[in-house]
Amino acid sequence: MPHTPSAEKSLRQDAKRRLRNRAVKKAIKIQIKSFVTALDGGDAAAELKAAIRKLDKAAAKRVIHPNAAARKKSQLARKLAAKK
Repeated sequence: MPHTPSAEKSLRQDAKRRLRNRAVKKAIKIQIKSFVTALDGGDAAAELKAAIRKLDKAAAKRVIHPNAAARKKSQLARKLAAKK
């Protein structure tokens, strides 16, 4: 347990950040899954655009590393190109 008031505040802030980051990461995973299912029969281009938007926002807030976001966007774009 924290001993100082500032350490207690850090603990509270870390808990809030962890929950927010987990929610953003979960939203990214859900969006990617919806893109993969749209590849079979649906509007995959729109799903890709939404996934790229979520990845960019997460990278801008440093929830995920920017290089990881770029890598994932590239992988998704390649999947769409291979399907066409």
